[in-house]
Amino acid sequence: MNLKGTDSPPTPAVPSRIPTVKDIKQIHSQKTAMTINFRDPYVLYNDFTSINKKTRNESLTYCFISVIISFIFGLAIGIVIMSGQYTESIAKSPKTAPVHKIAVVKNVAKVETNKFTAVSFTGQENKYNKDIYPKGLTEDMKDILKDTKSDNRHTIILNKTFTPDGSTVLYDSIFWGPQIEDAMPQGYGEGSAKIWEQYINDAEVVKMEGGCGRMQNRLVTFKDGLQACVRYRQNTDQIQGEIFSFYVGRLLNLTNLAPSVVRIVDLKDKLWKNVANDIAAAQWGSNRAVVLTQYIPSLESASIPDIFRPTTRHLNKYDILKMSLKENDTESKHILIDKLRFKDMKSKSEMKNFTYINVKLNKKTIDKFLELAQWSDLIIFDYLTANLDRIVNNLFNYQWNVNIMDGPAHNLAKKMDSGLLIFLDNESGLLHGYRLLKKYNVYHSLMLDNLCVFRKRTIDSLQKLFTSKSVGSLLSDMFHKKNSIVIRDILPSLPEKNAKILIERIGKVLSQVGKCEVNSR
Repeated sequence: MNLKGTDSPPTPAVPSRIPTVKDIKQIHSQKTAMTINFRDPYVLYNDFTSINKKTRNESLTYCFISVIISFIFGLAIGIVIMSGQYTESIAKSPKTAPVHKIAVVKNVAKVETNKFTAVSFTGQENKYNKDIYPKGLTEDMKDILKDTKSDNRHTIILNKTFTPDGSTVLYDSIFWGPQIEDAMPQGYGEGSAKIWEQYINDAEVVKMEGGCGRMQNRLVTFKDGLQACVRYRQNTDQIQGEIFSFYVGRLLNLTNLAPSVVRIVDLKDKLWKNVANDIAAAQWGSNRAVVLTQYIPSLESASIPDIFRPTTRHLNKYDILKMSLKENDTESKHILIDKLRFKDMKSKSEMKNFTYINVKLNKKTIDKFLELAQWSDLIIFDYLTANLDRIVNNLFNYQWNVNIMDGPAHNLAKKMDSGLLIFLDNESGLLHGYRLLKKYNVYHSLMLDNLCVFRKRTIDSLQKLFTSKSVGSLLSDMFHKKNSIVIRDILPSLPEKNAKILIERIGKVLSQVGKCEVNSR
C-alpha cells in the first residue's frame, strides 16, 4: 500500500519595485562603485569601469591575501580538532576489550526508574535509494505522512538490582531492552490519528479509482493530492472490525496501524460532492459507513521471520542470546563466552541463570531485533482481535502449501524509510474472527504459546486493561467521542459479548507472559 500526492510549489514573492531604465542610467552616470543592497530582490553588478586601476589592483591583492590567511587559519584549526579527537579516542580505548555481560540477577526489594526514548527513523539515510515521498508534496503534507515525532517515553519500575541501560538487549528474561526500544520507529501514534481526523473533516475527494484491495474498495485522491484507501463493505461487521481493531491498537499504544476514520457516504457532504458519478460507478449505496485509512507511501512486502516459521516457531531469551553471538563480531563472542563461563558449566541447565543481556550489537543485528520486537506486538494484536487474514491465513494453508511461509506475509508491509511494519486490513478482527474461534483458535494460540520476548509498554497496557476490566467501556467511549450521532445511528458499537471475549484473550496473553517468567528462572 503506497501513498502518493502532489501539491503546487509556493509562489515566489513579487518585488516591491523593479528598477527603471532611468535609474540604471543614473547609476552609470555617477562613475563610482555602487553599494549592493542585499534586501533588494534584484542585485545589480558594480560598475568598475571608472575606478582607478591602482585601487582595483590593491583590492584584489588584499582579497587574495585574506583568502590565503583564512585557508591557513582553517587548516590549523582542523589539525588541532582532529588531533584532539584522535588523542581522546586513544585515551578512551582500553588496553583490553570491553566486558559485555550476561549475568544472574537476584530479586531485591528495590525500585529503580529508567526512561526509554523512542526515536523515529524518518529522515535518516534511505538505504533503498528511492524517493520516500511523492514529488511536489509540501512539507506540511509530508508531516501528515511521517511517523509520529512526539516523545513516547515511558517509565519502567523494577524490583530488582539491575537497571537497563543503553547496552541492554534483554532484561527480566522476557523484555526487550533500551538498546532495541530506543531504536524503534515511532510509527503512527495518537498525534497522527488526531491530525488525520482533522484533515478528513475539511477534505474534498476529487478522484476515485480502483485499488486498495478487492471488491468495492477505492483509492481516493483529495483536493491537495493526498490519498486514502476507502473500505466499503456490504456487512457492517467488517467495517466495525476495521475501525475497532484500530481503536484496540490505540489502547495498546501500538503505532503500526495507519490512521483511520469512519465517515458516511452522503453526496451532500463536501467530502463526496465532487465524485457523485464515481460513487455511482462503484455501486456504493448512500448512507453507508466506510473507513478512510491514510494511504502510506513507499511500502514494500514483509516476510515472516525464520524464527516464526514451522521448523522453529519460538522466540525466547536463548534465541536472543544465540542471535547476538552469531551476528556480532568474533571479539564480542569471545567476551560473552568467557563471561558466561560456558566451559566451566557442568550442564546446560546452569545456562538458564541469566536474566539480562548486555552487549553492543552491530547494525545488522539491531535491525533484525527491531523487526522481531514489532512481530512480538503483531502476534499479540492478532491474537487479541482473532485476525484471520494475516498469519493465520499462512498457517492454515501451510498444510497444502509448504512454501507459503517463504512468500510475503498477507496484509503486512514495511516502510522503506524506517523499517516500520504496517498492520493492514484488519476487518476480520473482533467480530468475524470471534465467530470462527472454534475453527481457527488453534492457529492463533500456536504463535502466542511460543512467544516469550515482549515489549514492556505493550504488556503494561494489557495489564492495566485487564485489571480495570474497562476495555469495553473504553472502546465505546472512543467510538462515541470520535464519531457523530449520524455515524453511530448507522454503525453499531462493539457488542458487549465481544468486549468480554477481548478481556478473556487479554488474560490469556498475560498468562503466557507469566508462564515465560516462570520457565526462564
